[in-house]
Amino acid sequence: MGDTSVKKVESRRSPKGEMGQKYLASGVRVSMRLWEDEPPGEARPAAPRDYETVGFVLKGRAELLLEGQVILLNPGDSWLVPRGASHTYKILETFSAVEATSPPAAVHGRDERGREATSAKA
Repeated sequence: MGDTSVKKVESRRSPKGEMGQKYLASGVRVSMRLWEDEPPGEARPAAPRDYETVGFVLKGRAELLLEGQVILLNPGDSWLVPRGASHTYKILETFSAVEATSPPAAVHGRDERGREATSAKA
């Protein structure tokens, strides 16, 4: 019999990351996070990440800047960022989205590693 453990996470009690993300349920191979009411503003420096990301826009608009491409994200859109692809987001309107990352972004500082590498180059 496989793993039958169940995990429930209440987003109002979720830990928050340094970039504003809320960490939701997480397993061995995938994790979820919520970006909630992110304000409009300039994009952070582009950086690669050590995980693949798929996301879904709940509300607002943003631009995904991915390896020289500009992809407009609107409510109801979903997207994919391949592992290792240099990317960033520019929030155009107050933005909320849910993302899943594989392997889990929060494990071993994967979320922050791309930022540190970018800061070291500056």
